[in-house]
Amino acid sequence: MASESEVRKSLFALGIELDGEGYHPGAWRRAAHEPGRLLSPRTLRARVAAVENAGFTFATFDDSIDPPAAGIGGRIDAVTRAGFVAATTSTLGLVPVVAATYAEPFHLASQLASLDYAARGRAGWVAADDPGAARTWGATPRVGADEIRRERVDSIEVARRLWDSWEDDAMVRDYAAGKFLNRDRLHHIDFIGETFSVKGPAIVPRPPQGQVVVFGADTTGSDIDIALVSGATVPGTVDAVQHARTSGAPRVIVDLAVALDIPGETAGARLADLDVTAAANHPARLHFSGPAADLVALLTELSAHADGVRLHLAVIDEDLPVLARYVVPALLRAGLAHRPVPGSTLRANLGLARPANRYAKELTR
Repeated sequence: MASESEVRKSLFALGIELDGEGYHPGAWRRAAHEPGRLLSPRTLRARVAAVENAGFTFATFDDSIDPPAAGIGGRIDAVTRAGFVAATTSTLGLVPVVAATYAEPFHLASQLASLDYAARGRAGWVAADDPGAARTWGATPRVGADEIRRERVDSIEVARRLWDSWEDDAMVRDYAAGKFLNRDRLHHIDFIGETFSVKGPAIVPRPPQGQVVVFGADTTGSDIDIALVSGATVPGTVDAVQHARTSGAPRVIVDLAVALDIPGETAGARLADLDVTAAANHPARLHFSGPAADLVALLTELSAHADGVRLHLAVIDEDLPVLARYVVPALLRAGLAHRPVPGSTLRANLGLARPANRYAKELTR
């Protein structure tokens, strides 16, 4: 029988963050396309294609209601960006970051279900908090971590109930009889929270995956499918992984910031050049800088503990080609990662089962 670590290795997922030009605020200076402009649809599509061709499991698209950087007036929201590339992909999971607080949960659940249809079962959702949204939308700011977390948990719960409010066989499509919907297979969710209530049912049938995969950095509850964790050091990151597992997270993925050696320039020299404009404001995240072979070794070490990684690149246009040519192929050859198969869902690629509908048991078959 395979050990727990061997099972995790067989499901080791490779994720990547594709918002903007990279995690470093000076990344725009070294971008391949014309700097100082919004990311064009052509550039976004090309990057997504490169990521899918390399063999990544999923890509996330960060977002905020506030402008992404100084001098840039705004950006297309993450769900729209993911939907834009959905039809051009066949294996890559598409995971927009969307603030669960302040957003209207009914519309949010509908957007994500629609994305899952557009991606043919490859949609996910990073449930995040966005303090800037309160000011922009004229809402009362949430005070304290407990209040913010409560609203995020309520929003996730509403989305999950709405996704289940249509049973899988609610659509009949009996053209001869003129019957297209079995109303007995639709359910009111009747959710009442502290800041909002939702009756339902949804306006979009149950997503192909049953439930869109929910990612989150808060590991204190069991409302998420994938916990995103990290730490300042490798031992600290391993401890964070174990804490998330103890808290009940079904799968745990490590956030890792990456700056790689590129032809003719080391990672250290690249970062020093980027810091001339603006030093990176590093979040509490594990960082790597160096040659591709050392990154492969680090990912191999992490694969014994975590279910995958999400890579945040210093400069996407410089680091992604090195990843695609040297890092990902090495992981695939070693059997630590597996290229997603066309037709598979994001849930399947992450080792998650398709969940049963919570309302289906209420009816006598």
